[in-house]
Amino acid sequence: MTIGAHELRPDKGATHSKKRIGRGNATGQGTYAGKGLKGQKSRSGKRLPYDAFEGGQFPTSRKFHVLRGFNNKWRVPFQPVNVAALDRFDAGSSVTPESLREAGILKHLREPVKVLGNGDLATKLTVSAHRFSETAKAKIEAAGGTCIVLAGEDAEVKDS
Repeated sequence: MTIGAHELRPDKGATHSKKRIGRGNATGQGTYAGKGLKGQKSRSGKRLPYDAFEGGQFPTSRKFHVLRGFNNKWRVPFQPVNVAALDRFDAGSSVTPESLREAGILKHLREPVKVLGNGDLATKLTVSAHRFSETAKAKIEAAGGTCIVLAGEDAEVKDS
């Protein structure tokens, strides 16, 4: 015996009739129609926009989004300068943050300068900066130059 598509039925108890809310006490959903007492959710009309809706109050997710993560208020941003950028100066010259600014290597003089060890240096230079990495110091001194650490308000930061 074959079963046709028109003879298929869902299992018993798999389906049930829709609740007709707000049609009186005889339906079993009368008086408050399963919506509780007063308030925005008990009224008819437009549904609420999303799950985290707070009744028109400024949402917590928008109020505290800026507090995510960690912001170190004592961090001092340094301007990095690689050793390879110092190779454009003449041998024996003195390299300062001001001369780096004039050469177009630094954008401004508001932040302290740190010399990093990327690249090679062939000329003997006297380099003045607020900080030097170990490799940068070794490369400058290997080329016959000297490193001068600038003191000041910007340089007084704990080494880490």
